[in-house]
Amino acid sequence: MTDDITNNDNKIKARIHSFESFGAVDGPGIRFVVFFQGCGLRCKYCHNRDTWAVNSGTEYTTEDLIAKIARYKNYFTVSGGGVTLSGGEPLLQQDFLLELLPKLKKLGIHTAIDTSGNFPITDKMKKIIDLADLFLLDIKCINDDICKDLVGVSNKLELTFARYLSEVSKDVWIRQVLVPGITDHEEDLLQLKDFLSTLKNVKKVEILAYHDLGRFKWENLGCNYELEDIPNATTEDVARAKKILGIN
Repeated sequence: MTDDITNNDNKIKARIHSFESFGAVDGPGIRFVVFFQGCGLRCKYCHNRDTWAVNSGTEYTTEDLIAKIARYKNYFTVSGGGVTLSGGEPLLQQDFLLELLPKLKKLGIHTAIDTSGNFPITDKMKKIIDLADLFLLDIKCINDDICKDLVGVSNKLELTFARYLSEVSKDVWIRQVLVPGITDHEEDLLQLKDFLSTLKNVKKVEILAYHDLGRFKWENLGCNYELEDIPNATTEDVARAKKILGIN
């Protein structure tokens, strides 16, 4: 399913939530980050709760977006950076990505897609994967029961997505949010380690410490923040998880 829209000129438009012109944590180098509007997951720890609604955001054509990105190209390319498509969930707007990614490639801009990978591997998805340079793939939790409770869906599609990226040798950074008492169980981290050992394309594994800084967005939207009693992950929590996973 995609949520691309077309205007009267038959130009594909995407719904965009916001931008970050100096991103330092969403791929190599300095990144221009595009936050797409809309997400099909319901992650209890989401710090961008306001990106979920698929019919919100501001409409942009690829020309609009390229013009905005081009203004910052000189400083992010010199750092070895590029553009990261994040969200929300950018892969909900696949037709737009199929038009945008070749234009970025033509300009020599490195592209990364930050995604849950919770999509079937269709012909259209294969084209998107081929066009992008890097994927930042969230493994929500290797334990499927915990995953379903935490984000509202099974992990089956995202694990299949990860395997496909490995099969086609597409560079990937694996990410997991460490939520104390939920995604930090030793047996699950060991299972994640075993799964990652089967992939040949992983360039980096990141453990992201859970925090509740986005809680105010939930409250402003009148939504119940379900992790109210969960403490923020500490540096010690992250160090323990990294040790179990065998990463630095």
